[in-house]
Parts: sequence; structure tokens; C-alpha cells
Amino acid sequence: MRKKSRHVKFKGQFWQKSVQLKVIILFVLPFLLGVVISCPAQRVTKAYVEDLSAYRKKFDVRIDTSKKVIALQRDRTVIKPTKNINAKLDAILDSIDKQNLQKKFVDGFTIQIYSGQSKEDAYAKQKVVKESTDFDANLQYLQPKFRLSIGSYFSKLEAQKDLVKLKSYFPGAILVPEKIQIR
Repeated sequence: MRKKSRHVKFKGQFWQKSVQLKVIILFVLPFLLGVVISCPAQRVTKAYVEDLSAYRKKFDVRIDTSKKVIALQRDRTVIKPTKNINAKLDAILDSIDKQNLQKKFVDGFTIQIYSGQSKEDAYAKQKVVKESTDFDANLQYLQPKFRLSIGSYFSKLEAQKDLVKLKSYFPGAILVPEKIQIR
């Protein structure tokens, strides 16, 4: 019985090897053959050159620049504008300037450190600000709460830089819109 099992095993291995050979012959070899054949077709052996000079139009142009320079030097006449808006524009700019001088406040931002009803907490945080940072804290009492804020900024971008520094000391610090006094 051992002989038969060896013989069957040998036939199974041969059959597996023949299947592998059939797969290689049927699929892999045609693919490789196609790649090899198509590669030389993609190679460019000569650069494409076409001479179109025979079809171009030829112009005979002679430019005498000496006469043009003389003509340009003679034509230096001053032309005054017919529609001048400088006076109107000046009047509008003056009115805008007067309006800007009348403004006392502008929209801006401040960094709020504390907002609450405890006077002791507000003073404690103000003391921490003075000791640990370079900022000056502004303590306000708006009934019924105390409000501790830092800085006056015209844009959020300016305030954001200082807010990041203050977040390490005061994690609850936030940006608050506020009217900023100009003068």
C-alpha cells in the first residue's frame, strides 16, 4: 500500500506543477510578450522637425526712426483736464476726517480674565496678573458683578497672541468684544 500512496502523491505534485506551467504559459508569457513588443513603439528615435519657413509671409519694412524722434519732441503741448474732481474729493475727505475726529470709541476686543460676584476672587486674580505677567489688569464693577480684563485690541488677531500667553495662567480667559476709547 505504501507504493500506491507514493505513486498517487507523485501524480498530485505533477498535476499541480503542470497547472502552474499552464497558467504561466497562458497568462504571464503573453503579457510579457505584449510589454516587450510595445516598448520599442513608445521610444522616440528622432525628434519631430518641420520647416515652415517656406510658408511664412515675408515683409519688407524699413523704419526711419530719426523723423519720429523729431516729431515727438515738437508735440509737447500741455493738455488741461476738462473734468477735474479734486475740489469735490477734497470736500468729501474733509467731511470724513471731521466724522473721525468726533468719534471717541471704536469697536475692538479685550481679554476677560474674571467675571463674577466675589470681590476677593477678583482682587486675587488681579494680584496674580501683576505678579506673573507684564500686563496691566483693569478691574471694573458693573453691578452686580466684578469684571477683570486685560488690554485693548483693535482686531481679534492682535488679541489672540496675548490670549494664548494668558491661557497658561488663566485657562478660563476669553476674548470679549468691547468699545475701545480712542482719545
